[in-house]
Amino acid sequence: MIEQAFVIDCEGVPMTAVLATPERPPTVGVVVVVGGPQTRVGSHRQFVLLARALALGGVACLRFDYRGMGDSGGEPRDFEQVSDDVDAAVAALRQRVPSIRHVVLWGLCDGATASAFYAAGQASISGLVMLNPWVRTVAGEAAALVSNYYGKRFMSADFWRKLLGGEMDLLGRLREFVANVSHARRAGMAGPAPTDSLPDRLGVSLTRVAKPVLLITSGNDFTAAEFLRAAESGYLAQGLARCQLTHHAIAAANHTFSSAQWRGEVEDVTMRWLMSNFPD
Repeated sequence: MIEQAFVIDCEGVPMTAVLATPERPPTVGVVVVVGGPQTRVGSHRQFVLLARALALGGVACLRFDYRGMGDSGGEPRDFEQVSDDVDAAVAALRQRVPSIRHVVLWGLCDGATASAFYAAGQASISGLVMLNPWVRTVAGEAAALVSNYYGKRFMSADFWRKLLGGEMDLLGRLREFVANVSHARRAGMAGPAPTDSLPDRLGVSLTRVAKPVLLITSGNDFTAAEFLRAAESGYLAQGLARCQLTHHAIAAANHTFSSAQWRGEVEDVTMRWLMSNFPD
C-alpha cells in the first residue's frame, strides 16, 4: 500500500488530499466526502484507517479537505455547496490512477447527502456508500426524538432513580415531552413534505442516481433514526427503491463509529460490498 499527499486545484484554490493505492493497479476507487465540520482525517481517524484498509484490499481511496476546511485554502462552505470540490477530487483520482473504471463516493452524515447530490448529475459515478445520512428537519427531529429517546428513557432504571430521588425536574421533562409529541403529530398530519425539504431533495437525487448504494446506519444515533423514519415514505422512499440498495445496521454504534470494533465493521462491510458490486 502506498500513500501520497498532494494538492488539488479547485477553481484556483488549493485543496489538500491524501491518496492510498494498492500495489497492483486498481479498477475501483473511492473518494471520501467528509461530513462537516470534519477534515480528511475523520473522527477517531476513521477516514485514515478506512483508506488504508481499502488500499490493502486492492481499492484506491482518496480523502481530501473541502475548500475552507482543514489544510485547504478558500472560504468555508455548506455541504450543499461542495459539488465543485467533489468534482475536482474525482478528477484528481482518475488522473493519478488511470486504471480505475469505477468511482464510488463514501460519505458520513452530510457528506453522504452531499455525495448523493453530486452523483445525481454525474453518470460517471458508479455507486454510493452512505453512513447516517443527514436529512434534518424540525418535524423529523421531533419525531425521531419522541420515538427513539423518550421510550428508552421511560424504560431506564436510571431515569426512575433520578425521578424518585428528586434529581430530575419532572414538570420540565413532561413539558418537553408534550411539546415534542405535539410537534411530531402535527408533522404526521401535514401530509407529504414540501418538495424543497431536505429528505425530498435527497430522494429526488437518489432517483436520478439509480445505482448501487450501501447504506450503513448506527442504532444509537438521532441522525440515523431521523433518516430511517423519513425513508419509510415519500420521495426518499421512492429514491431508495430506485437504487440497488444494501442496508447494514450496526445496532450499538454511535454517529461517528467511535469504537475500533464499529470502525472495523464499517471497513469490512464497505470492502465486501465493493467487491460484490464492482468485481475486477
